[in-house]
Parts: sequence; structure tokens; C-alpha cells
Amino acid sequence: MSRLDRSTLGRLALTVLTLLLVGAGVTTGARRDGFDHPKHAKLFPTCTTCHAGVLDSARSVFPSAASCESCHDGDVEKKVDWQPRPVGARPNNLRFTHAKHREEFTRKVKADSAVTCSECHTPKGKGWMTVERALTGQCLDCHGVKVAHFSAPDTACATCHLPLARATALPQERVAAFEKPASHDAPDFMTQRGHGKQAEPPAGTRQPVAASCATCHARDFCAQCHVNAPELRLIQALAPDPRSLAFKAEIKQPASHDRADFLSVHGPQAKRRAETCANCHTSESCVACHQAQPRVAAALPAAGPGRAAGAKIERRKPVTHSPDFADRHGPDASANPQSCATCHARSECLDCHRPDPGREGSYHPAGFLTRHPSAATNRQSDCAECHNQQQFCATCHVQSGLRSAGTIGPGYHDAQGSFLLNHGTAARQTLESCVTCHTERDCLLCHSATAGRHFNPHGPGFNAERLAKRNPQTCSACHGRNIPTR
Repeated sequence: MSRLDRSTLGRLALTVLTLLLVGAGVTTGARRDGFDHPKHAKLFPTCTTCHAGVLDSARSVFPSAASCESCHDGDVEKKVDWQPRPVGARPNNLRFTHAKHREEFTRKVKADSAVTCSECHTPKGKGWMTVERALTGQCLDCHGVKVAHFSAPDTACATCHLPLARATALPQERVAAFEKPASHDAPDFMTQRGHGKQAEPPAGTRQPVAASCATCHARDFCAQCHVNAPELRLIQALAPDPRSLAFKAEIKQPASHDRADFLSVHGPQAKRRAETCANCHTSESCVACHQAQPRVAAALPAAGPGRAAGAKIERRKPVTHSPDFADRHGPDASANPQSCATCHARSECLDCHRPDPGREGSYHPAGFLTRHPSAATNRQSDCAECHNQQQFCATCHVQSGLRSAGTIGPGYHDAQGSFLLNHGTAARQTLESCVTCHTERDCLLCHSATAGRHFNPHGPGFNAERLAKRNPQTCSACHGRNIPTR
């Protein structure tokens, strides 16, 4: 070989090594140069001159240091100090080997000739040794896919790519560098109609989940957002792999939640589609606002290991609660107390409405005092929630002369001369009204079975045995320890 040929070959080898081994830390001084294939096109008739390991898995894809030193010995050409990459393919998620691919290509496509490297590594119309990394477009053309790489159908992904969980040698930083398909930028991608539909495998296949999802994602990724990940078939079909957390995901509020009246209408929606709410919400989401846990909360998963933390709920006022709502909330509260009870406890009402002589205003409307007996008897409201009946009510009744001064005598019941004979019916219907003035000892003066007048307080059809089983203490008030069983 002439000195010129050796010099040219040396420069070629140096450039080849610099380009192909830059990822392995190969340097020439302080520079990292790409190998100029076209410049050395006349020196190498075939690619396997330097890349013999492409078709032999037992050898490195790159030339040995000794073969380069035949020219780059520091005399003829500048010495090159490098080591080839280890034997084996660069870590990736490709379902591909050069040898197998050439075999399939020869058998199915060009039976009369072998595939050449330029089929995948030389752009169409370019000359020999115009080399690039695998040209994805040409790969897709050869496989009959006539669209851009990330617009390829789901079934095409598995042709070239392994599921992420099976590409075990692929480092997480490589996973993080995966390109995002254009479909992920669609406005409805985060909805069930978006990525949820795309995750469904093609009809008629045995795939448990779409290959396009499994190529880049694993179960850990989905569990960043999905509270109900353990219950979702498509997510469980993905293998676990913490490398998928290289893609960060966060829960975003759906557009439906931005409606001004959403707080007013979300209840019926949650009852109809609790499984949709379970994507983002735990049962704890409900009690963040609701005083009592609604029934729909039972359909939501409880927070715990293996689930996403879920949406963080901040309690806020409904749009109906304008600045003057406290002054006009009475009619709304009276018409629909169940709605108020969703967020408010009774104690909050009593903070303002409990009687306070030192404060103006009242829970009751004007003139209520004159008709409060009817309201108490008919149980329009529970007086005992605000009033101590033995103190508040009795004090007023005594001062007003509306309470009997003796054991049984004239007083409040004087308007009905025969009230004593009929008071049993009234007591059974509104005992709360009776205890406003009377204590148990008043009743026992007549109705005790151990003393007094021994009047039987039980009406027709009374089942003593059933009452005794339910609450024997009630019986002992009149009968003491001698409770009859019949």
C-alpha cells in the first residue's frame, strides 16, 4: 500500500471511529468530530469492512482498535486512542437485528438479491457512503406505512418496537428523550374519548392494550393520575416499570368542572357516572366538602398504596352564596334544608340562631310567639335543638300563668275541661310538647304500677313483650323490677 493510500485510509478510520463512538466517550484531543463517510467512499467497497459485527452478533459493530492502528499509528496518520463499544446492540426498544432483518428482507422482498445497508442508511437519491442513522421514513415505506412516524396506526408500533417493559437495557434518560406523538396535543386527549379510547387494542386482536401505549408507557406512569388504576383493565394490562416515570403526568381539571354551576350539578352527575369520577377522585374527595359522606362516595376508591393521590379538593362557596346571602338565606334553607346539610352542620346554624337576649334579631319570624304552640305540636321544627325545654319553655310558661300551680289542677289545659281524660292521645302524639312543662314524676303520680293511682297508660293492641325486648328500661320507669311479660 502506498504512503498516500495509507494516509487516506488512516484519516478515514479516524473519522469513522469519531462519529460512531462519540456516544461511548471516544475523543480526539478536545474535539468530537463526525465521521465523513462520503470523503472516504473510494476506500471501502462495503460497509462491513469496518462494521463486520453488524451481521455477526459475536463481534462489535465497530472496527477494532488494531485495524485502525494499521494506518493511525502516529507515523503515517495521527494516532487514535479509543476502544470500540462492547459486543451487542446499543440499548434500545427496537424489535430488530441486522442479520434477522436482512434474512427477512431477502426472503420476502428481494429474493434474488441481498439487502444492502443503503436501503435503510442512505437517503433516496444520494450516492454511496452518504450515511445517516436508520431513516424512519424509508423503514415505514418498506413496511407499507404511508404516513409519518408518529401518525402510524397502532398495529404498526409492534412491528418495530418492543413494549417498554421488555426493553430492559434501555436507560431512563433514553426513555425521557422519546418524542411525543402529535395526537397527545389534541384538546380532548386527556378525556375518555382521547387517550382512553386510544388505549383500547384493535378489535379482533388478542392484545390486552394498544401496542402504541405499551411502547412508551408502563403501569407506573398511568398510576400517577388514575386513582382507580388497580381496577382498570387497560392499565393492569401494562407491565410495571418505574422507568416510565421519566414522563411526568399531572391531573388537570376537566373543562366540565369550569362551569359556574358545576357545584350545583355535580351531585347527580356523580351518581350517574361514579366510575368516571373514580379516575381522579378518592372517597376522601367528597368529605373535603360534605359534612356527611354521600352514598356515591362508597363507589369511589379509598386513598392508599398503589393509587394516585387524586385530585386535591378545596372547599369553596357556591355561586348562590353572594355577599348578602347571610341576610336572605332563610327561605332557601327552609325550602331545601337537605341541600344546606350537604356542607353545613347544625351547629353552624345554632351559632347565629340560638336565642341570645343580648343580640337583636331572631331565627323565628315576627309574631311567631303567638303561634309557636301549633308549630311545636306539629313538629314544624325541633325546638329542643335550640331550647332547653325544661328551663326556657317552662320559665316562660310559669311567668305567663300557663302552667299548673299544683300537681293536677287548673292551668294551661283549662281551655279543655276534659283534657285529663284525653291527654293520653296528646302525649302519644307529641310527647315533646308535654315535657316542656312536665317531668316523668308527674306521669308516675297516676301511671305507676307500684304506687299512685295505678292507671294503665297502654292503649289497645299494646305489645308488652315486644317493648320489653326492645327497651326494658322504659318499662322499669313504671313497673320497677317487676316487669310483666304478658
